[in-house]
This record gives sequence, structure tokens and C-alpha cells, in this order.
Amino acid sequence: MNKMWKTLIIDDEQLARQRLTRLLKPYDDIDIIGEAVNGQDGLEKIEKLQPDLVFLDIEMPVLNGFEMLSLLKHQPKVVFTTAYDQYAIKAFEEDSIDYLLKPVETERLEKTIKKLQQFQHQPPVYLPLETLIKQLHVKKDIKTLTVKIGDKILLIKLDSIIYIEAEDKYVFLHTADGKKHLTDFTISSLEEKLPEAFVRIHRSYIINSDHIKEIRKSFNGAFVFVMNSAENTRLTSSRSNGEALRERFGI
Repeated sequence: MNKMWKTLIIDDEQLARQRLTRLLKPYDDIDIIGEAVNGQDGLEKIEKLQPDLVFLDIEMPVLNGFEMLSLLKHQPKVVFTTAYDQYAIKAFEEDSIDYLLKPVETERLEKTIKKLQQFQHQPPVYLPLETLIKQLHVKKDIKTLTVKIGDKILLIKLDSIIYIEAEDKYVFLHTADGKKHLTDFTISSLEEKLPEAFVRIHRSYIINSDHIKEIRKSFNGAFVFVMNSAENTRLTSSRSNGEALRERFGI
């Protein structure tokens, strides 16, 4: 690249920010000048730091990525990072905006860096906000999730997943055969990506409602979900999800 890009990373997930920072480190022309943890924080830091380039998550608390962009005075180049699939974000390919699917891969990031050089002298162009949001909320009917084991990539069928668990910095897929698969996805990105059968009951758990054996009431409005696994796994919902779960399951 012909210039040094002052770069800001905006994402509410710490692991996503750390991963992107690590992947950008080999690029001498990328100068990471800061991070922001939500749309409002990003808005303030963009106006203060005046970056040339922003890696921007779409779904964030306070302000989402598009809401933040609509309020900016300083207009940097933007690379969106998103858990949405390629079908939903096809519109990005028709503009000078680029996008990265989470979890970000090294090879795809390299293409983005090359694209930045190509469009460095053009002003940023955005499709109409309303159109983008509608397109991004279209979910493709995915059937599998990928899991890397060494040099192998396994395709895990969604209907075999009983529940998903976030444990410290890791996210695991628990399947009907009793296995536990480590995935590169964050639990929040999976919540957005997966079809309606998958329900977030707790900050650490997403369950496949097709594998629920029993639902039991617990204390303070929480529920215990007994899953149809060999161990009859019991997962307790958070109290904050109680009302949504009562409505979802009619309990």
C-alpha cells in the first residue's frame, strides 16, 4: 500500500477485537490507533482520533454500526465485520465497502488489504441504510457449522447440535453423539447466524429447541431446560431471559 492507514477497531466482543488485532499485526501499513467497544464509543473515538480506516462490527449495543455511521462527521473508509452469511451481504460487493465474515480468516483479510489499496483515493460509498439493514436481516437456511481439527475441517449438522456453550474464552458445540467440538465462532455471532430453532437462554448457552426433553420452573423466574442427551443435561436460563422464554415456549 502507498500510505499508512490509521486504523480503529470497533467491536463489542473482546475476543473479536483481539483476533483482528493479531491478524493485522503483520501489515506494516496498518497502524492500529485504538479500539472501541460499542457504537457510541466508536462515534466518539472516530471524531477524536480521525482514523483513515475502521473495522466495524454491525450488531453492537447502544448504537449499531449503521446508526453510528449515520452520525459521523469524519468519514473514514469502512470494512464491516459481521456474522451474517454471504447471501445476506451480497450488496457490499457492489460498492467500495468491503466486509469480513466472522471469524475473520487470514486469506480473506489479505484480499481486503489489497482492495483498500485499489480504492484508497475514492470517497467512501454507502448503500441506503434502510436497504442494507433489510438485506442483513435475511438469514440463509444453513444446515451445518464448520469445526477445525488440525488440518481437517468437519461439517457439523445443525440438527445434531443439542446445545452450544461458552466457557471462558472458548465456545463448544455439544452434539447428540456425546462429543464436544471447539469452534472459532463467538456465541453472539452464532446467535445471529443460526435459525429459529436455536434459542439463547443464557449468556453462556444456546439450546436447540428440537432437543428439549423437559422445561422446569426454577427460582426467580428462571427455567431449567432438560436436554435430550445421554446425560439428560440440565441448563438453567438467566432471569433476564425469563419473559422472552415464557412467550417463546408458552409457559
